[in-house]
Amino acid sequence: MAFPISYMFFLLTLILGSAISISSSSWFGGWIGLELNMMSFIPLITLKMNSYFSEAALKYFLIQALGSALFIYASCVSISLTHLMFIFTLFALLLKLAAAPFHFWFPQVAEGLHWPQMFILSTIQKLAPMILISYLTVNVILTKMIMISAILSALVGAWGGLNLTLLRKILAFSSINHMSWMLMAISISDTFWLSYFFFYSFISLSVMMTFFKIQAFSLSTIIQSSQTSNFFPLLLSVNMFSLGGLPPFTGFVPKWILIQIMVNLNLFFTLFFLLTSALITLYFYLRMTIPFLLMSSPTMNFNTKTMQLTPTSTLLLIFTSFNLYGILLPVYSLLI
Repeated sequence: MAFPISYMFFLLTLILGSAISISSSSWFGGWIGLELNMMSFIPLITLKMNSYFSEAALKYFLIQALGSALFIYASCVSISLTHLMFIFTLFALLLKLAAAPFHFWFPQVAEGLHWPQMFILSTIQKLAPMILISYLTVNVILTKMIMISAILSALVGAWGGLNLTLLRKILAFSSINHMSWMLMAISISDTFWLSYFFFYSFISLSVMMTFFKIQAFSLSTIIQSSQTSNFFPLLLSVNMFSLGGLPPFTGFVPKWILIQIMVNLNLFFTLFFLLTSALITLYFYLRMTIPFLLMSSPTMNFNTKTMQLTPTSTLLLIFTSFNLYGILLPVYSLLI
């Protein structure tokens, strides 16, 4: 799939919008960056015009416009109602993040996106709102509300992904579930949530690149591809296990660190919901990978006739190798 020059232009302005929000010293500057970010992402959605992409772009615009309106309304609240102003600001940012209970739009929009746009929506588009939310944790009431949203996101992301066969919806609910861990990290730590975010971004990139390479949008597509090649199913299995946080893959590392932090802070009640949701999400990741591993060719044939290492395949191998770094976790634990 060749990307036109306009795609790169809007991608750069999208990153610029995030940078403006992150570096801004005022809420107005943060809002300007979010608006530039939104208006740059909509043309990326409609890069290839059809009814699905147009519908996704319209839904995304309406939801983000609602969040922006709520953001502006919060700034108009009387200065004597400071708590109410910041509560509305938090709601606006949670809506833009698709964190529960404002998650309803995310799976529907994700279903109308292609894989590159799906990756941007799940990662880059969430960076600026999360940084703005981290500024609100100085207020105890808002911190408690962020924790409640984290618990709800964990439950919604886990139960919503069950019994689904469409890959983009599954990864949408997976993103909501991972959002719960990042929101919890924001509420209890100043900087660790950024580490979790970058771990999640790299792992998501490896998963979505694999889906993009084999043009998979449902479980049946993956099963069909596993019958002709063992290469991509094996890569996908490693990537999905890492995304689910299965030890000893890399995706387990940020969760393990956050679990230690929460235990030290005696946040056992919240940790119970996060761990329960992690087990449920791991179940539907395993449900995705086990069938096509069992149905793949019994002879693990990796000769050059069945597998040609194109630049894309080589890049996939590099990103997949990142998901194996978690094997070094015991060594890391001995050093600290």
